[in-house]
Amino acid sequence: MTAELLVNVTPSETRVAYIDGGILQEIHIEREARRGIVGNIYKGRVSRVLPGMQAAFVDIGLDKAAFLHASDIMPHTECVAGEEQKQFTVRDISELVRQGQDLMVQVVKDPLGTKGARLTTDITLPSRYLVFMPGASHVGVSQRIESESERERLKKVVAEYCDEQGGFIIRTAAEGVGEAELASDAAYLKRVWTKVMERKKRPQTRYQLYGELALAQRVLRDFADAELDRIRVDSRLTYEALLELPRSTFPR
Repeated sequence: MTAELLVNVTPSETRVAYIDGGILQEIHIEREARRGIVGNIYKGRVSRVLPGMQAAFVDIGLDKAAFLHASDIMPHTECVAGEEQKQFTVRDISELVRQGQDLMVQVVKDPLGTKGARLTTDITLPSRYLVFMPGASHVGVSQRIESESERERLKKVVAEYCDEQGGFIIRTAAEGVGEAELASDAAYLKRVWTKVMERKKRPQTRYQLYGELALAQRVLRDFADAELDRIRVDSRLTYEALLELPRSTFPR
C-alpha cells in the first residue's frame, strides 16, 4: 500500500492531504488571509510607553500597535523542571524601553478584535527536537524526559552545539534520538538565526525578520515518524522551502 503527502499551493490557500492506500486519511487547509503570526519575529519600534500599565506599544508594521508588558522583557531563564531556576524582579517599564527605540520582538499572541498582538523580547526558535534560545548559554531538558541517564546523555550531546550564538532546550521528542538527528536540528536552527540577524542588520529592514513555518512545513514536521512513499508538491517555492528543513524533519 502506498502512503503519500500531496501539497497543493495557490495564492489564496495551501492544502495538504495525507493519502494511504488510495484513501484520503487527513486534509489540512491554511488560508493565507487567516494565517496567524504567533512565533514571527519583528524589528519593531516603541511608539508609546505607559508607566501606569507597566507596558509599551510597539509598531511592528500591523494595523494595530503590538503590546509589550514589562514582564515580557527578560533574559532567558533556566525555568525547566529539574534545572536550576532563577527569579527575576520585573523592573519599571521606563527603565527598560524608551519611545522611538528599536527592538527585536516575537509574537506570543495573535491580534484579536481591537487588541494588538502581544510580544516578548525573549526570543525562541523551535524545531522537532530542540528549541534554540539566542543569547542563552545553558542547555535545558524537557521535564517529560524522566530517565536521568537519558537526560544526561542528551545534555552532553547538545552542549557541544552551544556557543556565543545561544543555548538550547531539549524537547520531549528528542528522547532516544541519535547524535546525527540532534546535530541536524541544531545546525538548522543556527542557520535560521543567522539569517534573522543578517536581515536585522540591513539599514532598510523594518518589521518582519522571521515567519513561523507555513502549513506544508508544519505537516511534514508532524509526519516525521511516519513511513511515506512519496511527497508531491506543485509549487517550486514550497518545494525549496521544504528542502530547507533539517534532515530529522523528513519522514522515513
